Amino acid sequence: MIELENAVKDYYVGIHTVHALRQVNLEIRRNEFTAIMGPSGSGKSTLMNIIGCLDSLTSGSYVLNGTNVSEMTDNQLAAIRNKEIGFVFQTFNLLPRYSALDNVMLPLIYAGVPSKTRKAIAEDVLLSVGLSDRMHHKPNELSGGQRQRVAVARALVNKPSIILADEPTGNLDTKTSEEIMELLRLIHKNGNTIVLVTHEEDIALHARRIVRLRDGFIESDAINVNIYSQ
Repeated sequence: MIELENAVKDYYVGIHTVHALRQVNLEIRRNEFTAIMGPSGSGKSTLMNIIGCLDSLTSGSYVLNGTNVSEMTDNQLAAIRNKEIGFVFQTFNLLPRYSALDNVMLPLIYAGVPSKTRKAIAEDVLLSVGLSDRMHHKPNELSGGQRQRVAVARALVNKPSIILADEPTGNLDTKTSEEIMELLRLIHKNGNTIVLVTHEEDIALHARRIVRLRDGFIESDAINVNIYSQ
């Protein structure tokens, strides 16, 4: 599903070149649950941006779900993002004046889904993440965990190929973080591919595979034996 070959990403700061990714080769198969870890400056955020089609490679190739996205235009990348990728962010990124239902319907509006249909789809997805009684609440009327559940529902609503979760528990307490991770594990069990970017070891251990970056290189890529035996 995700195929990166000799992926290089450089940033230019004045006369200096920052080598964010260096000849990265990575394959993530359908229905894998993969965590990407690394210290600050390791390249994990850059890798997330590449996988999420938020940025483009300097060189190398990226094939997503059979489509080579390496040389697509910004408009083409936006279309791929809306169709193939559901994003869950640390800061939730919900529109404050919109209800939970309206926030979840947004991707369907961009996809051109008719009004009645998108309302029914969004209601079903909110029900699936345990928010049937909070659909008409605005973000400031919800707890942090509930807001993240709305964000997860929004990520799921277009039935994307990949759920890309960037530090999804970074703003949550320990108990709520565990609840969100259990929700992601359930979503994975239901057949979704999940890529989780985190710097927290206990959060990464929810994934079945852990890829560790350092200085733009893949330092290790291993199966999480503990969870595989569950």
